[in-house]
Amino acid sequence: MVSVLNTVDTNHEDMIHDAEMDYYGLRLATCSSDNSVKIFDLKNGSQSLIADLKGHVGPVWQVAWAHPKFGNILASCSYDRKVIIWKELGEWTKIYEHTGHDSSVNSVAWAPHEFGLILACGSSDGSISILTNNADTWDTQKITNAHTIGCNAVSWCPAIDTSFDSNNIQQKSGPIKRLATGGCDNLVKIWKEEGDRWVEENKLEAHSDWVRDVEWAPAVGPSRGTLASCSQDRRVVIWTSNDYLNWTSKVLNIFDDVIWNISWSLTGGILAVSGGDNKVSLWRENSEGQWACISELNKGQGNLNNTDQRAL
Repeated sequence: MVSVLNTVDTNHEDMIHDAEMDYYGLRLATCSSDNSVKIFDLKNGSQSLIADLKGHVGPVWQVAWAHPKFGNILASCSYDRKVIIWKELGEWTKIYEHTGHDSSVNSVAWAPHEFGLILACGSSDGSISILTNNADTWDTQKITNAHTIGCNAVSWCPAIDTSFDSNNIQQKSGPIKRLATGGCDNLVKIWKEEGDRWVEENKLEAHSDWVRDVEWAPAVGPSRGTLASCSQDRRVVIWTSNDYLNWTSKVLNIFDDVIWNISWSLTGGILAVSGGDNKVSLWRENSEGQWACISELNKGQGNLNNTDQRAL
């Protein structure tokens, strides 16, 4: 059974939209409609507030920790159209502010550290920004018109060498940068970097309403990719591919309410699902390829992560 190990009293003054542990599980970052980002030290079942970051002027939808090889770095995105990158330099400081979007920025995700310090940002203006750190400056690429109406979620493919064809013949050396996104056009899209630009590699159709989250599973082999997506259509879909070109979809489950968030375990074998039914459920694939619920926690009151305001 899923059990609550710890409860953190954040003292946020409004709804909390995201809560993310750092790489080592020693710090927790939270963000809220009170326009703030907070960082807590977690030790021995207790927590202490170490930073209350003020920089946004609208609800903050999501936070994301960079890999610790780059230092203690956190990104946040907001309804105020901004992405802020914070770094601990003695105290937490804003080191970069991205203002290149025309509407709410709904999702941020750091690339695998093997590629460097790179951040993807998805916005309600329909575009995706790719921010790359080079010698303390930030270069910006933009995928325009990525999703009609808006982009709700971004997720990076693990940094594995996917440069083999269907006959396992290597086409070029090194891993390829790939990005999965979900949008208000009911689509999941996969983007691949080619040279100095990003191209749409695949368009995955299975949902009948807005895609709210998409998550690339941890690598299980160089020639197999797995994605999960969830939607306001109450479905969670598992996508698999052996060549990153042809994708097969399987509906994990149809739930009783909208599904807001999904998250893979570190090994990729278990998927956590949360949504408007006030529950967190854990799902695992059996030897016959069927997905089954292995545990469930009822939150009791209030949506676990009601982010339906992100794309307004």
